[in-house]
Amino acid sequence: MLMTRERRATVRTLRGWAISVLQEAGAIRECEEHGWMKDRADPHARDRAFNVAREHPPPCVSSQAAAVAIAEVLDSIGDTCPECPPEV
Repeated sequence: MLMTRERRATVRTLRGWAISVLQEAGAIRECEEHGWMKDRADPHARDRAFNVAREHPPPCVSSQAAAVAIAEVLDSIGDTCPECPPEV
């Protein structure tokens, strides 16, 4: 049976590309209610995202710049949704 892999959507910014890679690696996820990105704090998923950045950066971007973009996105995302009530 012929298997095809779904093509990634074209991303217009480096930050958008980094968010997409982090989601595919499982390092971040979206709040189901509000749509905010949340860090899953999974070191293996982070490593997978950094490996993708180093091995398959977007066109016209160095692998170092792609890895920096991944790190910047991770630094800007918390592990809780700002709109969800705190768990007691």
